[in-house]
Amino acid sequence: MDPERAALKQKPDTKGLERNCYKALLTLAYQSFGVAYGELCTSPLYVYKSTFVRKLHYHRNEDAVLGILSLIFWTLTLIPILQYAIFVLSAQDNGEGGTFALYSLLCRHANLSLLPNQQMIDAELSTYKLEENDQRQRAKSAKCFIEGHKSVCRVLLIAVLLGTCMVIGDGVLTPAISVLSSISGLQVVFPVFPDHMVAVISCIILVCLFAVQHFGTHKISFLFAPIVLTWILCIGLIGIYNICHWNPRVLQALSPFYIYRFFNYAGRESFIALGGILLCITGTEAMYADLGHFTQSSLRIGFTIIVYPCLILAYCGQAAFLSKNLSDVHLSFYKCIPKQVFWPVFFLGTFASIAGSQAVISATFSVIKQCHALGCFPRVKIVHTSKQMAGQIYIPEINWILMLLCLAVTMGFRDTTAIGDAYGIAAITVMLVTTCLMSLIIVVVWHRSILLALCFFIFFGAIQGIFFSASLFKVSEGGWVPLVLAFLFMTVMYVWHYGTLKKYQFDIQNKVSMKWILTLGPSLGIVRVPGIGLIYTHLVSGVPSIFSHFVTNLPAFHQVLVFVCIKSVPVPFVPPEERYLIGRIGPKEYRMYRCIVRYGYKDLLMNDIDFENQLILNISEFINSERELICAPSSSERSGSDQMAVFGVPDGAGLRMMPSISNDDELQTLSMPSSKSPSLLSFQALSEIEPAQPRRRVRFELPKNFDAAPTSVRDELMELMEAREAGIAYILGHSYVKAKKNSSFLKKLAVDIGYSFLRKNCRGPSVALSIPHICLIEVGMIYYV
Repeated sequence: MDPERAALKQKPDTKGLERNCYKALLTLAYQSFGVAYGELCTSPLYVYKSTFVRKLHYHRNEDAVLGILSLIFWTLTLIPILQYAIFVLSAQDNGEGGTFALYSLLCRHANLSLLPNQQMIDAELSTYKLEENDQRQRAKSAKCFIEGHKSVCRVLLIAVLLGTCMVIGDGVLTPAISVLSSISGLQVVFPVFPDHMVAVISCIILVCLFAVQHFGTHKISFLFAPIVLTWILCIGLIGIYNICHWNPRVLQALSPFYIYRFFNYAGRESFIALGGILLCITGTEAMYADLGHFTQSSLRIGFTIIVYPCLILAYCGQAAFLSKNLSDVHLSFYKCIPKQVFWPVFFLGTFASIAGSQAVISATFSVIKQCHALGCFPRVKIVHTSKQMAGQIYIPEINWILMLLCLAVTMGFRDTTAIGDAYGIAAITVMLVTTCLMSLIIVVVWHRSILLALCFFIFFGAIQGIFFSASLFKVSEGGWVPLVLAFLFMTVMYVWHYGTLKKYQFDIQNKVSMKWILTLGPSLGIVRVPGIGLIYTHLVSGVPSIFSHFVTNLPAFHQVLVFVCIKSVPVPFVPPEERYLIGRIGPKEYRMYRCIVRYGYKDLLMNDIDFENQLILNISEFINSERELICAPSSSERSGSDQMAVFGVPDGAGLRMMPSISNDDELQTLSMPSSKSPSLLSFQALSEIEPAQPRRRVRFELPKNFDAAPTSVRDELMELMEAREAGIAYILGHSYVKAKKNSSFLKKLAVDIGYSFLRKNCRGPSVALSIPHICLIEVGMIYYV
């Protein structure tokens, strides 16, 4: 065969690949309409009404309308298009977006974490993705400045928590203002329809919306994309109709000259009006936060080609209508709709507002889970609602709190103008936090010029600062709501983080020395009984002080001890094959191991089926590979006598897990004494009547080709297998954290009252870790911090 013809035959079909790539890109762009733009595209319902407030209603004329339209146009152009679509969407953390993605990037490139549980080996995760090129001097100096000043780290953490609290505020205010605005359209058809009935109908819809959250977004969102896309195209077409029918001259307002005329004409009231105009960009941050579900290109295509032009046309259409109907500002959106299509648009707008609210509620669940992973939120119940989509979760406690707050806001204000005042402060605060973090990303992560970062911060920060200043004038009229919510949630988050940090520092300062453990001998000075003891700790190195408390208070301990540390790393996801770090504590005959289980801030904790079985398999592979493991700085990490190695999905080199062939009512036993007393066994028999989480019954066996293994390895694996058959006990320290007597009043208030209250009223560690109650051992200990 001709070599050229053969090479041509083997050449891949690049056109086919490009077609598939474009098809996938357009599919993602279509799907993004149901999630990313719902909040942004329902803002035309209430922007003009929220702008013509206070004394500005005395300036209801065509010049004021054109000036406001010009401000809306340039605000949409500068913030969502220029800042977010071009700059911010480029800052992604393994495909994830949002405030926590930016903070995660900074934590990886600069040591910002206040919890010192990060290890060098974490940087070898495939999702860590540090820049390979040499850092420029300006990036190094910025990094050294941040790392050298813990106060800067605290300020950044507080800024991230503030942005998170405002996102939670969005979860309260977005459903209220969106649904209330859409239902208020009934007053166009029925002018005598009272405001309190609009609020009641809105509350009924909101209750139904929050009540179906436990089904998960994936079961109710399949209609969202066509609904929101139809809504966007609909308001764009209505805008074209209104421009042609009422006043084509409004297109002249795209010139910034009309902004100058508006400020010169309205004076101080024009500045206060900015608090209503900023509502046109609410939802921009949600578009960036939903980056993890889509791609940068798909969001840019959907926003720039469809959403942005249709929003501009919708606002221009409303401005054209208002220029000839200045008295209809209160319900300008619905009154500018042609009568023939009013009811279809009304129902479409109601469903679009529900879709936008759903996206914000789901984002609130996600950001609270990320706070929990950072150690800044108390333990709450997190339900995984989809097996296909890893990021779809449901938090019952937060869902009902949001519902109650949303109903209180709706019934308390009954007016979208007052809710809009609150909504604007929450939205602009999140954007300011994003702008600050992006300025650091440009220098520390992208290694660009400090001058470029300053230009970015000054330009966009000045614009958002002006909007923020204008929104502060409305604090007394409803803007106090997000500030109160932010203060409450901020207090909870910071107190929980402060207590967790002090508890961790106490553990580090009071670690048990290896010399003391070696003096106890292999039996640890007590009786070693059959079984495996999983001791949970937050330390990634050393032995926690609570272990000495165990040894001095318990008469016997298990023959195999595993110190388990579950920690979060600053990446969104940790691949299963890189999740476990296995090491040994002390000499081999002590049978003491360390297991560090790593999760990303978007991973669902302890969602592995039969976690303990996977743990045993990984320990067996560590035992088998220990004789061949060459511990180098690139593949392991030393901490005292610890030698950590990465394991994940077992490959069968150690023990093999086989399905049990015994009946469900039979227990596999070895010819050895049980570690449980008769009274405990009888209590276990009674407790088994209660429903428990089903666990797969398995048995372990050595591989058939394991005869050539050294005797010490075979003996250790056999002992591990026998200990597993004897049973597993979960050992937790029930700690009480108290402030020292010489502590300040604020510290005592935060630790003794705030942190203790949160610990007593949140989910317990055993429940959060799905530990069977019958196998749980808790030993109390007081931490004086």
